[in-house]
Amino acid sequence: MSLARATRSELTKQFTTSIWWILALILFLYVGVTAGGLAATFGAVASGVIGPEATNGPTPTGDMLAPIIYSLATSVGYVFPLLIGTLLVTGEFRHKTLTPTFLATPRRGVALGGKVVAGVVMGALYAVLAIVAAVAPGAGLLAAFGLGTRLGEADTWSLIGRMVIALVLWVLIGIGAGTLIRNQVAAIVGVLAFTQFIEPILRTVASFVDGLGDVTAYLPGAASDALVGASIFTTLGGAGSGPTLAWWGGGLLLLAYAVVFLALGWIFSWRRDVS
Repeated sequence: MSLARATRSELTKQFTTSIWWILALILFLYVGVTAGGLAATFGAVASGVIGPEATNGPTPTGDMLAPIIYSLATSVGYVFPLLIGTLLVTGEFRHKTLTPTFLATPRRGVALGGKVVAGVVMGALYAVLAIVAAVAPGAGLLAAFGLGTRLGEADTWSLIGRMVIALVLWVLIGIGAGTLIRNQVAAIVGVLAFTQFIEPILRTVASFVDGLGDVTAYLPGAASDALVGASIFTTLGGAGSGPTLAWWGGGLLLLAYAVVFLALGWIFSWRRDVS
């Protein structure tokens, strides 16, 4: 079977199940509500509708406000492309469908390649949903408070383009993790534990411990924030404080994570016998 047919098969598997649209719906609502809530809060403070004393911490203002709101598509939404990438592979192990997959596509490299290409498509789809969910309410509320949306600037559209790249790379990291960790529950728990607890804790601690930020800057979440070029975490401090990479450095590092996970999965898991 050719790569094109393998990709078509993988996309058919994705779109004939409900998990893809359930995750997409949760992604859209989660990012949209977060972006709308923060845009309303920061917009009210920046426009003087409410005083800064009404908030418990620093609030972004001026030209930095719009990019922070828009980048919520990646800074809080990246976990959903990561999960769909993980499920794209681990579902085969859980439901015992990998044997017919390999019978239809005996060349395992082609089979994995089909999943990677399908993952790029799913990542682009999730990126569009996340960006619309962040930009639409964010820009609307900023405009309602008389603040600039920056949608007419090239820098904003460059940021949006980098968000698409980041979310696609997160899907590929998920595919690599799912290939390496065959057990679906273990894979999902592992990626959620690291991205939602371990890395945020490490990045928070780095804001208090000298030198640790030089290490946490190379974690995948920090690399994603660097690639995008804006993040509420890096702007407001705390979990994202410390040195950051250049956007291209963050992109290359995030790509390296995807390549390493895929390579490890290929070497230690994908070529093994299917039980």
